[in-house]
Amino acid sequence: MRAGRIIAFITAAIFIILAFLFILGGLDDQEGDLRWVIVGIIGLVIGFVLVFVGTKLSPPVKTGDQVVNLNVDLPGEVGMDTIKCQSCGAPLSSEDIKMVAGAPVVECPNCGTTYQLTEEPKW
Repeated sequence: MRAGRIIAFITAAIFIILAFLFILGGLDDQEGDLRWVIVGIIGLVIGFVLVFVGTKLSPPVKTGDQVVNLNVDLPGEVGMDTIKCQSCGAPLSSEDIKMVAGAPVVECPNCGTTYQLTEEPKW
């Protein structure tokens, strides 16, 4: 939330609470006054207008495409093997691998096969 929205909501809450108290005080049989009820109704209107303004003040941020960089820190020396397509055996490059829903997925540019990469256990 932005600061303007927060201030509008806090001010609206104060106005609504005080307006409610003015209305209750104005409806008292012994010391009530019609002017207090009118002030309370005006306070309620101001409070609800502030709530409306607070919701329209800054619309929610639209989410666009997100760029996620994945850096892998490998311990020790690592030997690099070439990756080949499971269907046609064509070599695959790093441009063919994409992250989809948190899982590495590869699409073969030659045969169009798409599958998820899995890591074999080292033992």
